[in-house]
Amino acid sequence: MKTLYSLRRFYHVETLFNGTLALAGRDQESTGFAWWAGNARLINLSGKLLGAHVAHAGLIVFWAGAMNLFEVAHFVPEKPMYEQGLILLPHLATLGFGGIYHALLGPETLEESFPFFGYVWKDRNKMTTILGIHLILLGLGAFLLVFKAVYFGGVYDTWAPGGGDVRKITNLTLSPSVIFGYLLKSPFGGEGWIVSVDDLEDIIGGHIWLGSICILGGIWHILTKPFAWARPNVGSAQGPTGLGKYLMRSPTGEVIFGGETMRFWDLRAPWLEPLRGPNGLDLSRLKKDIQPWQERRSAEYMTHAPLGSLNSVGGVATEINAVNYVSPRSWARAAAAGFEKGIDRDLEPVLFMTPLN
Repeated sequence: MKTLYSLRRFYHVETLFNGTLALAGRDQESTGFAWWAGNARLINLSGKLLGAHVAHAGLIVFWAGAMNLFEVAHFVPEKPMYEQGLILLPHLATLGFGGIYHALLGPETLEESFPFFGYVWKDRNKMTTILGIHLILLGLGAFLLVFKAVYFGGVYDTWAPGGGDVRKITNLTLSPSVIFGYLLKSPFGGEGWIVSVDDLEDIIGGHIWLGSICILGGIWHILTKPFAWARPNVGSAQGPTGLGKYLMRSPTGEVIFGGETMRFWDLRAPWLEPLRGPNGLDLSRLKKDIQPWQERRSAEYMTHAPLGSLNSVGGVATEINAVNYVSPRSWARAAAAGFEKGIDRDLEPVLFMTPLN
């Protein structure tokens, strides 16, 4: 009997009517992986998978970062982004050189030349190596901020005399009781937890601790294998906690970091002090110096389903951080202040029109 199939949108996926699945000549029977397994088309292409990851890093660090600073320097808060020709502030997306190389020019497999970066999808121990590499990179990123603050020109201190200034950090806070004390104070909000930080020395010192922990933890995970009690909980690439699932959690991590940033913005943070007046937060400064409408638009973009789920199962929020992005209180404050759409309501033409009645 002739096999019938229907071509889907993506050329590398064929959905067969008889239940057989094929991916560009690799079927489920020969590979052991169905087409829906995370990054299934890269099962035997470790180089391409590395290219995707390097492109992801380059997207954030190099071109988008540099041009985003350029757009920030020319950004006019009173005008909507779509009227200013901005392409990175709304999207922040492009490819890094390393990603282009590994995705288009680099070797398709790495097991022969660079076995450390190669992988076997059924190797559960590779999970810890991948985790370790990511932790080390995060630690190095934390130390980049430390080096910038201490050696390369300093960072902006919103609490400096005179309304804020750029200064080098010379007296770092390294006391563990101070740094980790932020995590023990009022974890449910208020004036406690990490949002209560009001000292740049504490912030940079905290990055030294964070960077050290990430790097040491990364080395540990690279050199070790999961303990016996953990092995039963590590799934294969097809399982709900498998390699593909871990790879697909990258957007979730970005969303969580974005939400934490929004919470700092909403409550108290190093960049909130310039918005304060003699009697607290200055409404005119809030209207003209920041654009909280971005918070709402970002929330609508990053979440989906009525419950605002991030990593959802059937539309039900499974990440507690979802509350950070869909906080009605934040939206209500933005709307009440009159800048929900990023427009200065004091000069809005409708305010000068004759009432209809």
